[in-house]
Amino acid sequence: MGVMNGEVELNVPAGKAWEIFKTNELIKKVNPSLLANAEYLEGDGRPGSIRLFKLGSGVNKYVSESKQKIEEVQEEPRNGVLHMKYKVVEGELKNMYDPYTVTFSFRGDEENNKCIAGWRAEYQPLSPSVAPPEKAKDVALRFMKAIEDFYISSNLLATNCN
Repeated sequence: MGVMNGEVELNVPAGKAWEIFKTNELIKKVNPSLLANAEYLEGDGRPGSIRLFKLGSGVNKYVSESKQKIEEVQEEPRNGVLHMKYKVVEGELKNMYDPYTVTFSFRGDEENNKCIAGWRAEYQPLSPSVAPPEKAKDVALRFMKAIEDFYISSNLLATNCN
């Protein structure tokens, strides 16, 4: 089983970044060229929920959609970390890797109004010719960095996301 990790620093409090990530109405506004739409097909974001990401024009030649089953959600910061772990159950990634499990996390530095956004993939290529998911990692990290731009340019600075 392969494992790949990445992280970026965001000038966004962890709670605000988390709220943007888990809320479909917000996440789909972050960068539509990377993520065009997000919706819960079943559930509301808790474990067992099914979420569909439709990727935007900037990446849909690689992956056009990803249906995910949420396995873990940590909404109360434990050791300062909020996270969501899901397994891809349909889409192009499922055709390349099985399993393909991703964890997005937000580790807070509330004193400085920043956080570290993390991405971790655990994957098993379906054939030896399938490369590790470097492109997925790059897209995920670019998208998480875009959360910062969205946060700064929106009214979320003045709102309480708790």
